[in-house]
Amino acid sequence: MTKTFEPALVLETINAPYSYPLDEMTLALCLQDPGLAKTKPGHLSSFFGEVSPSLQLEFAKSHGIGPAKLAYAASAFAKFSGETYPLEAA
Repeated sequence: MTKTFEPALVLETINAPYSYPLDEMTLALCLQDPGLAKTKPGHLSSFFGEVSPSLQLEFAKSHGIGPAKLAYAASAFAKFSGETYPLEAA
């Protein structure tokens, strides 16, 4: 039996420090729209900095976002935030 990806761990990680949760669809949209990502800087920083790269890739894949698009999102957000992220160089 193939295990399906469950986004709960990703969402728990990115939402833990914040008073308002980001839902799965909004996170997926942020990964595809750098402008929208900038409106959720804490959540995206947690996603790229605290969620393992393998879970980031699984989350993205489950929303039709390929590795190159995810790497672009990480790079764009890194430029905005001044941070560095593992998938930025992917």
